[in-house]
Amino acid sequence: MKRILTIDGGGIRGTFPAAFLANLEQDLGQPIGRYFDLISGTSTGGIIAIGLALGLHAADILKLYEEKGPAIFAQTRGGVAGWLGRYLRNGRWIFAPKYSAQPLRDALSGVLGDRKLGEAKTRLVIPAWHPQTQGVYIFKTAHHPRFATDYKELAIDAAMATAAAPTYFAQHVTANDVGLVDGGIWANNPTGLAVVEAIAMLGWPADDLRVLSIGCLEDIKVVQESYGAAGIAPQLAGLFMDGQSHGSLGIAKLLTGHEHDRRAIYRVSQPVPSGFYSLDDTRRIRSLKDRAFAEARIQKPILQSQFFDAPAEEFVPHYEVTP
Repeated sequence: MKRILTIDGGGIRGTFPAAFLANLEQDLGQPIGRYFDLISGTSTGGIIAIGLALGLHAADILKLYEEKGPAIFAQTRGGVAGWLGRYLRNGRWIFAPKYSAQPLRDALSGVLGDRKLGEAKTRLVIPAWHPQTQGVYIFKTAHHPRFATDYKELAIDAAMATAAAPTYFAQHVTANDVGLVDGGIWANNPTGLAVVEAIAMLGWPADDLRVLSIGCLEDIKVVQESYGAAGIAPQLAGLFMDGQSHGSLGIAKLLTGHEHDRRAIYRVSQPVPSGFYSLDDTRRIRSLKDRAFAEARIQKPILQSQFFDAPAEEFVPHYEVTP
């Protein structure tokens, strides 16, 4: 049985999956990432995924959200200008990201250092987006002979790229001068992507897969039967992400077998009132942690035998990082 972990994007709401995993990890003898054969995460989920694959404890990643989250999202400006990040230059309005990415980089540097993706102890699939070519850009460990490049990339570059959410942060330029933005543009829920990777690239049998998919909560929205552009515009981003998430889960379920015959996808998330947990509201960190610990208490008996009876087999990459 091959075990896969996927983690959605969601800004500071990543506190929920980080805390959920930290709680589960308390009963394990080693970092929780060691219990999975493949980990995929997008945006904030990508940061968690990279940390886990490099051997960090989920509890240490949770501390990153609790201790550094307020500083990362602290540079607020008031009113409309704050949301659009606009300012006047030479008589023209210039639109800038809401936040500087430097506090995020500083926080990640403290836990990832100068380690490279090739140092990961678990296979990784981290989606980003390449604006120049309008194409997908996926960071991968060397788990296939064709993947002879990304393992040499800095882990912090992959983390910054997948988390460079438009309007919140500027695009991230890697050490190789490649400009990238948040993978949530096309794969905010990477479950389908991870399952396709497992079957198509790794050659793992579909009926041999088991997936733990963790979301960053699900906003409950009310959409009127008829509406104008002004009415629907504020909800568009959320609606697109919800649609992508349902499609991603649907693909994963179809590929791994009908859930009436065997349960292969274990989805963990919670419905919440729309707007209660924004992507950058650090005042909700404690509430997110509270929800996650309560959810972990419910899920532990279910997930233990499915994912945590023993660590995964050692990952041996096709290429290794040279000193």
